[in-house]
Amino acid sequence: MFPRCSCNIHFDFAQTAPIFSSLQVVIKFQNQLAPKQKMDKNYLATQARPFMVGKNYSGEIQIMTSLKLLTVSTLALTLMSCSTTINIDTKEGIQVTHSRMSSVSGNPEIKMLSNMALEGHYGYEITKSLTTEVGARQAGSPQEAQARLWAVKKFEALGFENITTEAFTIDGWKRGVETVTLIAPSSQKLFVTALGGSVATPDAGIEAPVAFFSTFDDLKNAPENSLDGKIVYISGLMERTLNGAGYGPANMKRRSGATEAAKRGALAVLIRSVGTDSHRFPHTGQMAYDPDIKKIPIGAISGPDADQLDRIFASGEDVVINMRLQTWATGTQTSGNVMGEIVGSEKPEEIIVIGAHLDSWDLGTGAIDDGAGVGIVMGAAKVLMESGLKPKRTIRVVLFGSEEIGIKGGIAYVKAHKDTDLANHVLATESDFGADRIYGLQTGLTDANKAAVRAMAHEFEFLGIELLDGESTGGPDVGPLSRAGVPTIRLNQDGTDYFDLHHTPDDTFDKIDPEAMAQNVAAYATLIWLASESNSNFKDN
Repeated sequence: MFPRCSCNIHFDFAQTAPIFSSLQVVIKFQNQLAPKQKMDKNYLATQARPFMVGKNYSGEIQIMTSLKLLTVSTLALTLMSCSTTINIDTKEGIQVTHSRMSSVSGNPEIKMLSNMALEGHYGYEITKSLTTEVGARQAGSPQEAQARLWAVKKFEALGFENITTEAFTIDGWKRGVETVTLIAPSSQKLFVTALGGSVATPDAGIEAPVAFFSTFDDLKNAPENSLDGKIVYISGLMERTLNGAGYGPANMKRRSGATEAAKRGALAVLIRSVGTDSHRFPHTGQMAYDPDIKKIPIGAISGPDADQLDRIFASGEDVVINMRLQTWATGTQTSGNVMGEIVGSEKPEEIIVIGAHLDSWDLGTGAIDDGAGVGIVMGAAKVLMESGLKPKRTIRVVLFGSEEIGIKGGIAYVKAHKDTDLANHVLATESDFGADRIYGLQTGLTDANKAAVRAMAHEFEFLGIELLDGESTGGPDVGPLSRAGVPTIRLNQDGTDYFDLHHTPDDTFDKIDPEAMAQNVAAYATLIWLASESNSNFKDN
């Protein structure tokens, strides 16, 4: 069912006895790829991502990778002090080279924290609890309210102090029946989901000819009044990347497609899902209306259904679709942020924020987005508590509400704290990009921030994390804090597969790799300890 690939993994051991200067091992693995990806060399190259864990002296080295259904050999080697490079050659002629995790940290405090995190399941168990006991947590829903109660109880059980819920209000929305049927040139069912905030179609749906646009820019270039009486379909593939850079450009059609189509007289809009998978799961996500333009319904169809429409349009056939989306605006609803602290031992007034968002979309159970982040930041703080180390600064774990509908929790947090303790925030970051391994560290915006982060960057190298070029505002919900002057930092996770699951029914707990998640917890535990003990305030010294 799945193609088999042979990989040659070649280790070059520097500064070792000649007998260890070259060792070649062949392992077999099953590579589960979608049909259209089986022969895609770029996809294979991005997927063959080995990761070293363990020791580089006498001990066991395990090769890990994010490939689905991977069967891995465990190699028992007796080594001297070495550096390790991994080269992978596939039958397709691709070579991928990575320098990865070397050994344990030389810093005794970080060594203790990382050992606890890597050998435990702190974050994994927290995420399992959230996604099993609560499940999906749509913004403003009873399930999101249940998640806030869960968070308070979990903070209490883990031993946090100053546990607080800060409520705010949002405009609620929910979905009902969603169907799209191809009427002509043949009768076929397409898999669709309404985008968050979309208005409904009439009860009987909208049946109309379809106007095809290969990209969102093509729609924007269409003349006004050129789409009267039509349903607009916008295709356009999202690029698969390590850092998620393809999301922003692909997301434009989701966010603004309804407004641009309505300007030109369209009745409704369908888009190719903003995702990188080849499964028949459509991706939801928040859209936005221009208040001065008529509101029309908008939905997303799955990747394979979008491929089907693309092929039909390429054949020159006229297309007619019936589209029915039931949605409701539910009025003003309560959301909120939940937080707990480890109070600082010497500078309790100085605050380090690590956050994640508590809400999710309603299609899956919100494990990847962002139950994993909740587990990672809560788990990292728990590791620090259990270690016996006493951070000088206060560590505040914030679980933001209603991120999915426009970072409402981050905005509300700044509003609630601007006249109290916001000026005392020393550093902020967020885990909101799934549960795969962290590969890079990015600084915030100021010179003092950059200098402080660069000074600590070497402490992350044992986890395979390197200092990256560029700046970061810390994550979606931390963005408002950054704009308010709070220094930020970002631990960048491998997002190659993230948008296969993002906002779909397939976002479930079974997709999380506990070992990759443990590496995240170790990285965040390292971060909050180093930031707490730093002599810098990350702002001006």
